[in-house]
Amino acid sequence: MGLFSRRTAAARASGPADGAPEREVEQADPRPAHLAAGPFDLADAPSGDRIDLGGLQIPMRQGMELRMEIDQRTQAVTGANLLIDGSSLQLQAFAAPRSRGLWDEVRTSLRDSVVAQGGTAETRPGPFGTELLARLPLTRADGRVGYRPARFIGVDGPRWFVRAILTGPALGDAAAAEPFEALLSEVVVVRGAEAMAPQELIALTLPGQRPGLIPQQEGLPDPLARGPEITEIG
Repeated sequence: MGLFSRRTAAARASGPADGAPEREVEQADPRPAHLAAGPFDLADAPSGDRIDLGGLQIPMRQGMELRMEIDQRTQAVTGANLLIDGSSLQLQAFAAPRSRGLWDEVRTSLRDSVVAQGGTAETRPGPFGTELLARLPLTRADGRVGYRPARFIGVDGPRWFVRAILTGPALGDAAAAEPFEALLSEVVVVRGAEAMAPQELIALTLPGQRPGLIPQQEGLPDPLARGPEITEIG
């Protein structure tokens, strides 16, 4: 992933590594101007106003609608949906091993799952690294099979992994997608120091609710499954 292959400011200041020319050491992937340097780990997060959801802190935007997804069985908050002008970005954060990222294997698993269900999926480069464009199969009200386009974005961080799913008109409109990409680039992940299994969902809470009150759900949830939603207007 391009984001976490970049050198830190301190590393750049120390000069070329092992005598290599600086231009070879600077392996920064160029990012569009509308993006910040995140998603950020809590330890590296810049100052700013954010909505505290426990495991995620979401930047505030005028006119943004926040919908929280809740598992009916466990009452766990399983995801946050950010809605702007009819499009939606679903955010979830998961624990990851210290030694490696998850996005490569998660992306492969998602692709295989979508294809096995009769959909289509292909990879492409994006501002956060390799993305997955998918057409998710669904059954329409009249019984016919339809497809729901979705853009899967993954970012590997220090002991965490963020998965974002963009749906709606912004999929086919680069300008409409930019606000969602900017939001993702400013998200802060609060992983915590406790031991967690790889791909275990980092617990979220409802806005204003004290962390630790909602049970945690394990594993990567099905992106097609949606639970009850609680809506808050930003």
